[in-house]
Amino acid sequence: MIETAFFRDVALVVLAALAGGAIATWLRQPLFVGYVIGGLLVNPFTPGPTVQDVATFQQFAQIGVILLMFSIGVELELRDLVRTGPPALVGAPVMAALTIGTTTAVGTALRWPLEQAAAVGIVIANSSSMVAAKLLLEHGELHAPHGHVVLSTTLMEDLLTVVLIVVLPVLALGEAARVTAAGGAILRAAVILVPFLFLASRVIPPILTRVASRKNTELFVIVAIAIAVGTAALSSSLGLSLALGAFLAGIVISESEFTHEILTRILPMRDLFGALFFVSVGALIRPADVLATPSLLVLITGLILVGKFLLRIVTLRLFRFPLNMAALVSVHLAQTGEFTFVMAQVGLVAGVLSQPLYQAILTASLVSILIISFLSDLAHRWIEYPTPAAPPPGEAPEAGGGHVLICGFGRVGGTVGEALEAFGLPFTVVDLDFAVGRALRARGIRCVYGDAASEPVLRQAGASSARLAVVAIADFERTRLTVRRLREINATLPILARSTHTEQRAPLLEAGATEVIQPEFEAAQTLIRHSLQRLDVPFSEIRTYMLQQRRLEFSPGDFLPQLTTGHTLHTAVVRIAPGAWADVSLRRARVRERTGVSVLAIHRADGAQLVTPGPDAVLRPGDEVVIMGLPEQLALFERLNQEQA
Repeated sequence: MIETAFFRDVALVVLAALAGGAIATWLRQPLFVGYVIGGLLVNPFTPGPTVQDVATFQQFAQIGVILLMFSIGVELELRDLVRTGPPALVGAPVMAALTIGTTTAVGTALRWPLEQAAAVGIVIANSSSMVAAKLLLEHGELHAPHGHVVLSTTLMEDLLTVVLIVVLPVLALGEAARVTAAGGAILRAAVILVPFLFLASRVIPPILTRVASRKNTELFVIVAIAIAVGTAALSSSLGLSLALGAFLAGIVISESEFTHEILTRILPMRDLFGALFFVSVGALIRPADVLATPSLLVLITGLILVGKFLLRIVTLRLFRFPLNMAALVSVHLAQTGEFTFVMAQVGLVAGVLSQPLYQAILTASLVSILIISFLSDLAHRWIEYPTPAAPPPGEAPEAGGGHVLICGFGRVGGTVGEALEAFGLPFTVVDLDFAVGRALRARGIRCVYGDAASEPVLRQAGASSARLAVVAIADFERTRLTVRRLREINATLPILARSTHTEQRAPLLEAGATEVIQPEFEAAQTLIRHSLQRLDVPFSEIRTYMLQQRRLEFSPGDFLPQLTTGHTLHTAVVRIAPGAWADVSLRRARVRERTGVSVLAIHRADGAQLVTPGPDAVLRPGDEVVIMGLPEQLALFERLNQEQA
């Protein structure tokens, strides 16, 4: 009977995770948010089916915590911190201190015990890298300057969390014992860390190498898990947290050459047990208790959303960040995440958090994540009216003219700059990266610090007298706005703009770009040329074919005259019939794979037009599609169009 109840609970937890994951996907939220919501559906304090033995699943959930912290340690890239520099290395600790200090002051004013107020600040100080990365990906800003700051800051906060996990249980002790306990905790951490530094460099790599040489993936996974769980157990036996030991084990693995292989093997297990952890968290939330103290929920939510947002802006402004960029970074980080749930549980077990505060923190964390996704969309309107950035001291007021203006000096912009420098052509750079500006000025190259989407910054860089502008910014929205501002400043300026997706070409041309460079298309052209050359196709025929492809790709609907190569590309306009192509996406229809043609444009029956449609564009009966290919490929497409699905 007990076994039957246990497996019933297992089924409920898995179904709750599935339902919560579906809800999170529908709400466009990270999956762990959905798992917590799923836990709410099956907890003992809400109507409906309930998990009878929550305590048992909490034990399973601890494995999720171990694997989560272990994988974060393995993935840790200290180079990202070094690249961003002081805004992350110094800014994150300053921000954490301000958050803890402000929360402690508010709690003390409300007559909370001092240690409890400080514990709340510690628990909410961390921001979720998972949530931040998702928001940046949705807006195509993962590689934008503010995206780098956001991700490197969350990375530094993850490191700080390891320290705070050690400090949190110490707060539960009396004043006299705190200093001794903190010293003891640090000493015990050193007892683990020092041997681990030796193991990381001398013992673990040879063991992993020997196991890998056996080519036995099962044994490889067992060794990695043994390192993670064994270190976590050792850490726990010394009075420290499981999470700290697992994180240190991840750091050890990260120093080996098998990092990616281990991550590949453990991620499915981490996701499974992580789902159990977050479902168990949701199963512990008591909605009645939260609703009984709504003021507490509002207070914690306000500290997370408003307090962290304002404190982050202040911190970034100290590092001379423009107000609009500081606001974008702050919005993405005005939330809490998976570590908040872990630390809240540590605080509750240690007795430093009361049950009402624990419930309020869990609920406020969920609310902050849901709200911040909406606020992130609104925040991007700040870019439309960016605050001009002041140039660094000693910078010339205006470029002399006849120069090339490079907006964004990352990998692409930097390569363009190298070419211009090689030919002795003067250029000016606009970039938001402090390190880039410092390095360029040291070489005697003019660099204006600021957002290229800002008109004052572009004027400062000499856009009105520039000979050419190259916009090499990874963020599409900032690229579009930069092109628009450049065109407003200089109506005759040739503007070359970089796009990351084919559907971005039309908006950039509309904004004023002279030419849009699409990296994927250019890479494909290079691969075609090299492939055909190695297959001994005459260069004249290769050149003719590639010119045809380029003209047809960028001029949908245009027909080229017949050429003498025998490999002439054509375009055709086909009306979609209620057959094999109807009501399916280009990805699902596999048009290119099945026929060899490229879909250049879709003209809807209602008059809408899609130029260079993406793979998720759906073909509907009555649509007219412009396709490109060889005559036999076009004929195959038309024949399949008439077939029944």
